[in-house]
Amino acid sequence: MSEVKIKNHLLDHGRKLFKAKKTFSDFTGIKEADVLLNDIDNYPHAFVIGCVMDRQMRAELAWAIPYRFLEKLDHFDLPKLAKLSQSQVYKLMTKPEPLHRFPDEMSNNFHQAIKKIKNEYKGDASIIWNNTPSSAEVVYRFMQFRGVGPKIATMAANILARDFKIKFSDYYSIDISVDVHVRRVFRRLGLVPDKVSTDELIYKARALYPDFPGLMDLPAWEIGRNWCKPKQPLCDDCYMGKLCPSN
Repeated sequence: MSEVKIKNHLLDHGRKLFKAKKTFSDFTGIKEADVLLNDIDNYPHAFVIGCVMDRQMRAELAWAIPYRFLEKLDHFDLPKLAKLSQSQVYKLMTKPEPLHRFPDEMSNNFHQAIKKIKNEYKGDASIIWNNTPSSAEVVYRFMQFRGVGPKIATMAANILARDFKIKFSDYYSIDISVDVHVRRVFRRLGLVPDKVSTDELIYKARALYPDFPGLMDLPAWEIGRNWCKPKQPLCDDCYMGKLCPSN
């Protein structure tokens, strides 16, 4: 099967997801936490903090941290959060049990993120993505938050564009966010060799679809999570099954 046919089939599914109506996004599996994260009109900083926390632990637990703070404080209002000292944030992050695998580092990142939103974005995190900025500008703005690298920054931009239907002037700079699922699917589809670096995989996605490389991110992740298992893959159930050279 040709690479072009495989790429086009993967992109077709990505376009369906991108063009679908805005729906409620499940970040944590906890309804109240997800309501907070989805409310980017009133609590855009909750989404940003969720991105900042999403590092080196289960994503569902990391994204729930804004809600855990809300439970303890009985609010998640930016002006009130901005009044917390770093030691107060650390206590909230660690007592009675740590909310993150790295509570010292992440309490600092949390505190710095709130200060940055207050001082540089006038207390309104939605300024990061409002008014149709370029994708590069949005990725850059997320990368300016302490602890956020290219993977999380591009993931954030992709979620905003794909799930929250935020419009950007272009989508060139939204890359795939490489994880074990995306890597395994790209490899088994024959799009990359077995031993491929993260950078090589990102550039391959750019080569396949320069206008919006990240359009292939969620389809590849879903395939890897649901069907393309490390062992005993469910090829007959996968919509790429008939095209996949590994089947």
